Amino acid sequence: MSENRVDAEPVSAILSGEFARKLAARDKTIEVLKRRIARESHLSNTTPFAILEQNVGLEKVVALKTQELEKKRRELETALDELRITQSQLLQAQKMESIGQLAAGIAHEINTPAQYVSDNVGFVKSASDSLLHLLDAALILADSVREQMTEMPALQAFDTALKKTKVDFFRQQVPNALDESLEGLGRITKIVSAMKEFSHPSQNEKEYADIREIINTTITVARNEWKYVATLNTYFADNLPQVPCLRDMIGQVILNLVINAAHAIADKVQAGVKEKGNIEISVIPKNDYLEVKVKDDGTGIPENIRNRIFEPFFTTKAVGKGTGQGLAIVYSTIVDKHNGQIRCESEPGIGTTFIIELPLHYIAEGNEACK
Repeated sequence: MSENRVDAEPVSAILSGEFARKLAARDKTIEVLKRRIARESHLSNTTPFAILEQNVGLEKVVALKTQELEKKRRELETALDELRITQSQLLQAQKMESIGQLAAGIAHEINTPAQYVSDNVGFVKSASDSLLHLLDAALILADSVREQMTEMPALQAFDTALKKTKVDFFRQQVPNALDESLEGLGRITKIVSAMKEFSHPSQNEKEYADIREIINTTITVARNEWKYVATLNTYFADNLPQVPCLRDMIGQVILNLVINAAHAIADKVQAGVKEKGNIEISVIPKNDYLEVKVKDDGTGIPENIRNRIFEPFFTTKAVGKGTGQGLAIVYSTIVDKHNGQIRCESEPGIGTTFIIELPLHYIAEGNEACK
């Protein structure tokens, strides 16, 4: 007990001294305020309490105005952010519309000569088949008369020409060359058709569309972006329902995700990790929405920036290689324009999967359900 009392007394003394100092400081402050109020009341012939009330009221007004200004500042910042996003989307839409019009015109100009070249090559193939049959018949005829008319000048000239023309080589190569030409022309026609379809504007009106056609058209248009670094496969569930959407904007979403996947794989390929990667696009129906997955085995997205990838102007690419608008437009298109959902699953070094949920029904303007 004595030890406790000895220990407690210094603590009590310290606390008492600290309390006394605080009281003294308070009294001093009050005294200063009293003298100030007295001096101001003497000069203005007002009571101390009136001055005090005025000061208190002024402080309340200042505090209220400060709160209002802070609120206005936050509202202005929000409005500026929204304006930047809207301006970015508007510029992107205008750019896509211009590119679409240009692409449609180019596609039309390419389609006409490609069509008649294709028709002519098809005619040449048909004619070559007939001529080869005729050649075979001529060779059989020459063999049958060769023993009887060995010294015939026309037969000798025929044999000489036969040796020079390498008939066996031509018989093998000409059909293959024509088949390859027709295949190449068919690919040109397919690309042109895809460009015309991809660039067709939706006029900002939703319509029911086949998601498979949108995806196949888009990957054809984007082929040059992925074919050198990845193999692209698609998996569609049977009997997929059509989805109400802005066709051109959904095509842009798929395009952006495929290009991002190709770039992520390219980074891995350039680093020597692998020779070629894989991109997989799958679509399955789930309850009242379609689930679209775009999966790649690229570099992945670090966890510390994963929650920022949909922010406007955020990019990890070098200056001049990325605007930071691609995924922001994807998010805005899916969430704002189609009332859908999008999320990202990623593991650094393994790959990334974007999961999109597109509603199978929507409410049109005037609160009438789209049918």
